[in-house]
Amino acid sequence: MNATTDAIQPAATVAGKQGGVELTPRAIARVRSAMAKEDISPSEGGLRLGILGGGCSGLSYSIRFDTQPRERDRVFTYDGDVRVFIDPKSFIYLNGMVLDYEETLMRQGFNFINPNSKKSCGCGSSFTA
Repeated sequence: MNATTDAIQPAATVAGKQGGVELTPRAIARVRSAMAKEDISPSEGGLRLGILGGGCSGLSYSIRFDTQPRERDRVFTYDGDVRVFIDPKSFIYLNGMVLDYEETLMRQGFNFINPNSKKSCGCGSSFTA
């Protein structure tokens, strides 16, 4: 899925997988529907992806909605209306990652397919870089 990105300060543009995070069509559809349910404006808000210290493998993924990007965020746009915000420190660990969404009888949720992860825990929500 093609994405465009720009940093709020300074501005830059990158398309596709050249740099950044890729969202699968299932992930884009899920983010879009969840934003509508949460009444988040696509023109202003978006999905915030980040990394936090902690978790059983050392680092854990953070995923939530935000009403607007922060000053130094990288902003990626998918299909013209789904935006993802990533802070500079988290981008170091998330660059090249694919975010997918899975909905099966056994599991429902986002999958972080991260080439920067050397080891991850069984639940998939934390990793070691």
